[in-house]
Amino acid sequence: MSFQAYLDALETKTGKTPRELVQIAHGRGLDSPETRAGDVAAWLKEDYDVGRGHAMALWHVIKHGVQISDKHVGTDGTHRDATDVLWLDGKTSNPHG
Repeated sequence: MSFQAYLDALETKTGKTPRELVQIAHGRGLDSPETRAGDVAAWLKEDYDVGRGHAMALWHVIKHGVQISDKHVGTDGTHRDATDVLWLDGKTSNPHG
């Protein structure tokens, strides 16, 4: 599954765009330097019954922003992303996919 596909599936599961989830995480203080990935995973599991893989995709966005490695951009296979910038504003409005 590509990075973007994890975020799109997270939106399907929660009914919230990735940007909305990042804002909720911010409101909960889950973007502080002391926060660990497990804290975000526990929150998403408790509130939305979301698995760890999806939580780790959101964790990356919370800690590092929308830029991802171009390692899989333009490659073939299930882990391929269309761009090295993640789309957070809703899967139906994504210009890349």
